[in-house]
Amino acid sequence: MNSSIHRARDRLRRFANDRRLRELAGQVRAVPLDPTLKPVIFFNASTRLGGISQNAGFATLSAMALRLRGAPVHFFACRKGLHRCTLGVMMRGPGRPPPCRTCIAQAEAIFAAAPTTWFEFKSNPALAAALAGKTVPELKAVDFDGVPLGPLTLPSMRWSLRVHHLQDDRTTRGLFRSFIQSAYVVVRAFDRMLEAVEPETVVVFNGISYPEAAARWAALRRGVRVVTHEVAHQPMTAYFSDGHVTAYPVSIPADFELSPAQDARLDAYLEERFQGKVSMAGLEFWPEMHGLDRELVDKIAAHKQLVPIFTNVVFDTSQVHANVLFDNMFAWLDQALELIRAHPETLFVIRAHPDELRPKSYKQAVEKVDDWVAANRVRELPNVVYIPPLDYVSSYDLVRRARFVMVYNSTIGLEAALLGVPVLNGGKARYTQVDCVHLPESAEAHLETARGFLAAEAVEGPPGFVRAARRFQYYQLWRTPIPFDEFLSPHDTRGYVNLKHFQAEALAESTALRVICEGILGRGDFLMPEK
Repeated sequence: MNSSIHRARDRLRRFANDRRLRELAGQVRAVPLDPTLKPVIFFNASTRLGGISQNAGFATLSAMALRLRGAPVHFFACRKGLHRCTLGVMMRGPGRPPPCRTCIAQAEAIFAAAPTTWFEFKSNPALAAALAGKTVPELKAVDFDGVPLGPLTLPSMRWSLRVHHLQDDRTTRGLFRSFIQSAYVVVRAFDRMLEAVEPETVVVFNGISYPEAAARWAALRRGVRVVTHEVAHQPMTAYFSDGHVTAYPVSIPADFELSPAQDARLDAYLEERFQGKVSMAGLEFWPEMHGLDRELVDKIAAHKQLVPIFTNVVFDTSQVHANVLFDNMFAWLDQALELIRAHPETLFVIRAHPDELRPKSYKQAVEKVDDWVAANRVRELPNVVYIPPLDYVSSYDLVRRARFVMVYNSTIGLEAALLGVPVLNGGKARYTQVDCVHLPESAEAHLETARGFLAAEAVEGPPGFVRAARRFQYYQLWRTPIPFDEFLSPHDTRGYVNLKHFQAEALAESTALRVICEGILGRGDFLMPEK
């Protein structure tokens, strides 16, 4: 009964949201076009199926705000154009077609404000023949008709299957071929749209999911500017960038210093964060948090020093940028295991990322740190404590007791730097673009740096690291996140949103949407003004 009531409420909310979208679209379309402005194309096929996800909401309202400024807006949309899509695979498995009917119905409501070019799937016999019989390693490198289809689809394969290491089996090969053929459909259809519309700018969701990655590639090949967007680091906020948004490029003026009021604002946020009050994209990572138990405290005291090791999830879109020293996170863990065995005087605490086994979600890792720990018999080592994903022990309590911290590219690295604890990164992270952690140039240099830290009497970060971390965190929290909470409210389904009641002119008057529109039109930097 509860499930039936939930589904009924969900349908009613979806109906109300879609009706509001169409009402707003009618108001938006009534505004005359500015003949001096060139078109902007929006594409976000990977952000939702039914309902309005946060990213779909961000793009839709941004497109409406642009149109209210007179800018010609065009949508590019999928009408059974993908043989397999990432969210369809996540929901239904790789062997079943995606729920196109639901998705198309939702798209028709979302894209009502502007002209839409729909694309449909049509198999290319020459490409199908070229893919036949190829192994997964061969599919990773596929280049057809000058399009690097293997590299464009590989991140989505890993994300959809929740692994880094793809199995060379029938199911994986079949899904990979579907993604590659679908990406080729996107490239060709988007290329035709680019030629017809001649846009000034293309705006796509994250640029990593394969449909958007294919469209981004097609646009950049023609010299068309591409803006990417993703959820940001505050609730109900978006991040837009001319760069690859999942790498989080941020330009902070060299002379920027936090004022006393800004320092106080950041300290208040960090106090909450260090209590585990963490959310992103509608997801609460820490439903609870507890301190270190007596057994762990005693074990720390029995060793010379403590080194926490914080992992990430290997299928995350950030891993495209992270794997610069090591091929993947597990190769980094293999090196860490060498250090563990060579330094029995040191207690190493391996902390698995809480998102690896996201509760009540189909978005859980298949290739897990749990499995690596079991395969390497890590629990048998006397100087290791393993904390699994759903053990909500405070990572910050570990950091505060640490000699130094080892991370791959998780946010905890930045937070440790903010606490003044030295950090050794094994992967590139969004915060490694500023000098606040140690990121060696190679896997070999990483090993030597770790050995040096373990042997040293004391490990101290350069005095500028904390300052750099605070400057970056302030920008990441209050300058780059663009708030949509005046227009969107959380949905019962995590990651989805409801539309609030407002008239279209509110979009034109919004400071947040002005920042986005000015950025898309090339007149701004996608930074919120300082309050």
